[in-house]
Amino acid sequence: MHSSLARRLAAPFGVLTGAGAAFAYVGAVDPNRPGHYPVCPLLRWTGLYCPACGGLRGTHALTHGDLTTALGANALAVAGYAAFAALWVAWVTAALRGREGLRLPLRATHWWAAATLVLAFTVVRNLPLGAALSPR
Repeated sequence: MHSSLARRLAAPFGVLTGAGAAFAYVGAVDPNRPGHYPVCPLLRWTGLYCPACGGLRGTHALTHGDLTTALGANALAVAGYAAFAALWVAWVTAALRGREGLRLPLRATHWWAAATLVLAFTVVRNLPLGAALSPR
């Protein structure tokens, strides 16, 4: 029974290890200093912010405990990190209760809603009225 629990927990803790390593790297290597990360091609070529622009700076701020700066850099990314954390906890809880994985009954409408949210975020942050959503 113990090995079965270890097997069920291996995947969520493997994912946590990968995410933790990525966060640790971005926390240690400051994206605010030029030369460490590539420039967003959309921003470079068009001057428009993509939905991920500011995500590395937001992650760096979050790893240093600065939620306000993280939200200012990319609020959608911060919301995504919170959703990831909640889903990860649900995944571990399911594993501890004996289930093999987390089952999310996502339908096409869920994917369309997520795509619409990302598109709206991208458009609004590039308009003067959405300047608060632009990376700072």
